[in-house]
Amino acid sequence: MKARDDDPLQFMIRALVTRPRHEGAALAALLAKRGIDAVLEPLIEITKRATALPNLAEVQAILCTSANGVRVLAGESSERGVPIFAVGDATARAARDAGFREVESAGGDVDDLARLVCQHLRPEDGKLLHVAGSEIAGDLAATLGIHGFTVERLVLYDACAATSLTPAAARLIEHRQIELALFFSPRTAAIFARLIEAAGVADGLATTTALSISPATDAALTTLTFRERAIAAAPTQAALLALVDQFAGQPA
Repeated sequence: MKARDDDPLQFMIRALVTRPRHEGAALAALLAKRGIDAVLEPLIEITKRATALPNLAEVQAILCTSANGVRVLAGESSERGVPIFAVGDATARAARDAGFREVESAGGDVDDLARLVCQHLRPEDGKLLHVAGSEIAGDLAATLGIHGFTVERLVLYDACAATSLTPAAARLIEHRQIELALFFSPRTAAIFARLIEAAGVADGLATTTALSISPATDAALTTLTFRERAIAAAPTQAALLALVDQFAGQPA
């Protein structure tokens, strides 16, 4: 793909980043190092809830399935000694950055997290606290309940869907100026598909390659016609970035 004359930074590729604003900004920095211009289009807005935390001294471990949950938890409590079991490396990194001292990463999805918990913890040692948003993937409490664990789910934030594409993003898509589109959850992909159709710019995806973090995420995009679709080898940001590297080197 050739550098565009209208881009003073001479980025070779534009990538649509659909993650919430905080994660999207961090991802944009990683893309910039690859010479990729990130177009931030958060399709989910994170809004903190006014939620009372339980006594964390009564919890043997906290299960975190998103970095947003970690950040809200860290802002609401000064406790940093309770072990954190994170769904993936990005969530684990957020926990370490927030000062939590014991952090384990499942490096995958909620099923991987459940396996990690079963390997390291025992039901008789106390209940688990699952901090999450209003929308979750999978049923972690039910999965661990089969193995005898008691899991309390605490909703710390709402993940509100965007109601439309921004005019800037819609214009870039309509004029076929987005080479890559990155999707990190089935819900985000489904929101994108709905908003693309509502904006009437679906034809503009003919030159866009959709990169998804999981098969379920990719499945939510099947109603749209992209240049190509691809799925990361593992449900992690690192694996999706490896896919970005693979496609960024392909000719237009």
